Amino acid sequence: MLKFILSKLAMLIPTFIGVTIAAFVFIRLLPGDPILLMAGERGVEPERYAELQKQFGFDRPMIVQYLDYLGSLLSGDFGTSFSTKVPVLQEFFDRFPATVELSILAMVFALVIGLPAGMIAAVRRGSVFDHSVMGVSLTGYSMPIFWWGLLLIIFFSGNSVFNWQGWFGMSPPLPVSGRISLLYYIEPVTGFMLIDTILAGDWGAFWSAAEHLVLPAIVLGTIPLAVIARQTRSSMLEVLGEDYIRTARAKGLRPWRVVMVHALRNALITVVTVIGLQVGVLMAGAILTETIFAWPGIGKWMIESISRRDYPSVQGGLLLIALIVMLVNLVVDLLYGIINPRIRHTG
Repeated sequence: MLKFILSKLAMLIPTFIGVTIAAFVFIRLLPGDPILLMAGERGVEPERYAELQKQFGFDRPMIVQYLDYLGSLLSGDFGTSFSTKVPVLQEFFDRFPATVELSILAMVFALVIGLPAGMIAAVRRGSVFDHSVMGVSLTGYSMPIFWWGLLLIIFFSGNSVFNWQGWFGMSPPLPVSGRISLLYYIEPVTGFMLIDTILAGDWGAFWSAAEHLVLPAIVLGTIPLAVIARQTRSSMLEVLGEDYIRTARAKGLRPWRVVMVHALRNALITVVTVIGLQVGVLMAGAILTETIFAWPGIGKWMIESISRRDYPSVQGGLLLIALIVMLVNLVVDLLYGIINPRIRHTG
């Protein structure tokens, strides 16, 4: 087991170095000069421009800039934002709880619908329900996030002919931007709005925060839902064809017990791995989702940093997101190795 763990940890080193190179090169391929963007319409004198070039280290060779940046990372320094003059780590973790809260709700939405749908589709293989689940899953996986988000805004904002809330006497419509109504002010304690509103004892604010989460969570959770439903169905079909399942049925066990206890428990081994891999999908999807719904998380912060050519913020944000995804995948690999010991010998 120790050898298995060390092999997984060793793979993180080249992966991390590759991510640092990609992040460093990516931001410099974008058109635009960060110094000129900071100067704005006023412009900057050539002498001052040269001074700022030297101050930020842009006058040195690219390889030297990268090695200096890598050395700062190893010491825990992710740099300071050009535009806000705030350390990148502080900016990241100020916004991180908002993204985590949204991602958790999106994953809960995906699991609550995806697992039962995939399980029932496998049990009723070939039925109308099975074909419907697979068709809807394929559609959900294929839909661009920005299109799906805008479509939900049109249907739920209450500002169009598709205002279905009015048809059913429901008012007001679901909010489509921000984390909470401007009527409420909640002192941040944990950074998670749902938890902070409970700690403040303000249930009106809690329901406002919950309503603001509905549409972004649906948009962000749609692709993981489709993947989980399809993977659950595939794993369940494989397990349902095993000899021990036929034996359990032959012994007269109730159908629900055969499916829930014997089949689902073994099928979940593969599904757990897929769920862990969806963390990267959630982080990538959060960038578009947060931009569409004006959600003040790391995704929206990254988009704003890219538009400002804020090198430290973009590089630091990409690296921190990549580290989170790598660590989650590492934990999933280790859990998979614990659940299924055969993986230790093949991984």
